[in-house]
Amino acid sequence: MSRTGVRMGVRWTSEQVLALAPDETSRVAGGRLGVAGPWSGTGCTGEAVWGQCKGSGSTPYRTVVDLTGPASTCDCPSRKFPCKHALGLLLLWAGADGTVAEGDAPDWAEPWLTGRREGGGGGVVTGGDATPAGPADPEAARRRAERRAARITAGAEELEQRLADLVRGGLASAEQAGYGLWEETAARMVDAQAPGLAGRVRELGAIPGSGAGWPVRLLEECALTHLLDRAWLSLDRLPAPLAATVRSRVGLTAPADGPPIRDRWQVLAQYDTADAKLTARRAWLHGRESGRTALLLSFGAAGRAPQLALPVGAVLDATLAAYPGAAQVRAELREQHAAPAPATGPPPGGTTTEAIAAYGRALRDDPWLDARPATLTAVVPTRTQTGWQLQDTEGALPLTPTSAARPGLWRLVALSGGAPVTVFGECGHQGFTPLAGWSPDDPTETVPLA
Repeated sequence: MSRTGVRMGVRWTSEQVLALAPDETSRVAGGRLGVAGPWSGTGCTGEAVWGQCKGSGSTPYRTVVDLTGPASTCDCPSRKFPCKHALGLLLLWAGADGTVAEGDAPDWAEPWLTGRREGGGGGVVTGGDATPAGPADPEAARRRAERRAARITAGAEELEQRLADLVRGGLASAEQAGYGLWEETAARMVDAQAPGLAGRVRELGAIPGSGAGWPVRLLEECALTHLLDRAWLSLDRLPAPLAATVRSRVGLTAPADGPPIRDRWQVLAQYDTADAKLTARRAWLHGRESGRTALLLSFGAAGRAPQLALPVGAVLDATLAAYPGAAQVRAELREQHAAPAPATGPPPGGTTTEAIAAYGRALRDDPWLDARPATLTAVVPTRTQTGWQLQDTEGALPLTPTSAARPGLWRLVALSGGAPVTVFGECGHQGFTPLAGWSPDDPTETVPLA
């Protein structure tokens, strides 16, 4: 047994390694380095892997991976995390063919690993520069909060007038006005320090060009935006959990101050979304003992992947803390207590009818919730005249338009082969987005679908 109690020799699959890649280019480049040829001085313990990779220069790149993060360091110039050398080293180690043998960490790897252990016992670096905070001034913080709240209130009132003008003039005016007016309104919401409202305004501006049926979708989103405006303007009269949700939806951040939950968290899925300014990484975890499903969010600047990268299909002995808010599933990863271990199967699931009902209940607490996590058991992907859906004995859930266009759909179809499978994903008003699947023939293997 290793220091953390993880059985030596338990190694990840190549799919789990490649799921850590920040992009397709890194995935391909890492795959090319997952062979013994360019590597020397490799070794591993139950908690770390290291090796030297020959590059274009005379000095090989020294690469070390802390499996309890996972986190890595490499003296190559890449700004991606993990870099292609870390991915290649993990693939070589995952082969379990004796190429990466167990042993003691060399002098050049031990200092970094020791620093990781002494600095937090395997915690994960999530990006950004750590700047020591100075002494807090409660009175100054209160004044800043009041000034920002006043700006958001002014922005919400202005947005209410914009929505009233739109409804009064007719929805057809939105198509005639074009996107520019909405972008101008969104910019004012940014100036009001309400990024959540700004995001909703930009979504409103894009709807008139989204195809047939756009007036209905525009009216629905206008109603939700109006509801959020009115909720903010009546914030002091709302129950505390709903008030926390409203603050989050308009863009006010709050610390993850919920009670810490230590559990064996199974990594169900991980995927990135990006815009011109930011790359967001979403990782879904399921607590094997608590039964809770948690969402970890991490961010990177435009063009850079977030540093938080978890092996899909593995189980983490970790402590999480929840963020405030009604029906809130987002959490913060506080500490990992051991290296990732293999999962033994999918989380408990239910039917399509139960997933729809659970989403409906969640909307009572958070009316602006686009989707919630759900695991479906014994569903079959089928194609109809209106598109793809997941069908079971109780009914069917249509796939969202975006998921129906992803390569993951064909992996799901191949996994099923016409037979029932277990699928984890996000269930919302647009349908179901599959993110991971399990075959009855090998329920221990998680197949990424994102």
